[in-house]
Amino acid sequence: MDFGFEGFETPDFDVEIEDVEVRKVKKFDRIWKCGFGGSVNTEPIMVNGILYFGATDGCIYAVDARTGRELWRFKTNGVIFESGPRFANGIIYEGSYDQYMYAVDAKTGKLVWRFKTSGEINGSPHVRNNVVYFGSRDSYVYALDARTGKEVWKFKTGDEISSVPVLHENKLYIGSFDGNFYCLDARKGKEIWRFKTGGEIYSINEPLIHNNIVYFTSFDNYLYALDCETGKEVWRFRLGKYGADASPVMHENVIYQSSRDGTLYAISLEGKELWRFSTHDVMGLPRFFGGRIYVGSCDGNLHVLDMEGKEIWRFKAGGYVVKRPVIWEGKIYMVSWDCHAYCIDANTREEVWRFTTSTTQGAPLPPPYEAWKVEIKKSVSAEEVVEEERYKKKKGETVSLSDYHIESEYSSESEYKQKSDYNVNFVIFECVLKMEELPCHSSLEVLNPNFRISRQS
Repeated sequence: MDFGFEGFETPDFDVEIEDVEVRKVKKFDRIWKCGFGGSVNTEPIMVNGILYFGATDGCIYAVDARTGRELWRFKTNGVIFESGPRFANGIIYEGSYDQYMYAVDAKTGKLVWRFKTSGEINGSPHVRNNVVYFGSRDSYVYALDARTGKEVWKFKTGDEISSVPVLHENKLYIGSFDGNFYCLDARKGKEIWRFKTGGEIYSINEPLIHNNIVYFTSFDNYLYALDCETGKEVWRFRLGKYGADASPVMHENVIYQSSRDGTLYAISLEGKELWRFSTHDVMGLPRFFGGRIYVGSCDGNLHVLDMEGKEIWRFKAGGYVVKRPVIWEGKIYMVSWDCHAYCIDANTREEVWRFTTSTTQGAPLPPPYEAWKVEIKKSVSAEEVVEEERYKKKKGETVSLSDYHIESEYSSESEYKQKSDYNVNFVIFECVLKMEELPCHSSLEVLNPNFRISRQS
């Protein structure tokens, strides 16, 4: 941020220098406050030309990927938020805020079985070897027989669970709101080790495992890399100020990590930053296709980047776009908080179809940063600083206004951002604003460094 002192060199001109601190002041519980609506905030999956996803209207949808026609919907008795569907052996597995894990026939949409927990289910299940693994707000990790829904075992953590587990070499890895990352014996449900972080662990996707290293994030603002066998820390990487709600993904030996302050990081296997891209709003997980990175944001855009993190073009929806898109047969399939699923041609960048859920009324949800407080650590004028330095005993010292030049640590790397889209002041003070419903519309913004941004309806 440039204060622009040039032309204001007068004795009456005061510049306020403010040191802003963002501090987490309460437990992160925003996800449990999501209400009923048509918004879609679950990662879709594609199986045999059928797109499956859940919505905050409590429905699981099956949509023909070529035509956008609804094939079936299955109604639960609660909001489906974050918990994306999983497919195995002809069955769709999905959790709901009605406290049930559901198994639904993928062809017919008929219930196969359901299992009752004692809390809302927010994280997606992990299905392997005919076992369904998942966590619940009741603090338990569950293992169910995938064919019958019968409980195999359950393991109690110290707090709510809103993370997706992953199975690796008969070990199950999952995080909890108690700040611990657990390694369990997948056959018996017994703890092998745990690693303590400084915040809640909440992840919308499975932890990443590569070369016997497990990667995950915490609301203490760190990405962790641990040894899978011992749980010992290999390295940690500092993220933004508002925690992280996703584990990283990997592409061609590069780790990609999103952060809730709106930054996508590219990180080496040694834990060193390669580049970053920012929208100054909560960032989703990336998908990779044809030498491009497709990543959504709470700014309502699907951003398309090159492999160096430079934005090429974007598609505008009418609401949050934070879940990974699906790319199939040259088409991009994405879901949005504006109550729609979209099909976009990856070559022409045009909308092919959009599907509307049962209602276009968006689900109510608190602001993303309500658990954080912005505090002013100090407020000192540049003139006061100069006056104070004049009376120091040590002679020869000078004060330069450049010493107080402030820059946003997470500034956008995009060459094409618009000032109106990415207002840093809005990010800093968003925690005190109320969420407003976004209009349901879409447009395409094609970005080129030599031309003005154009919009197409």
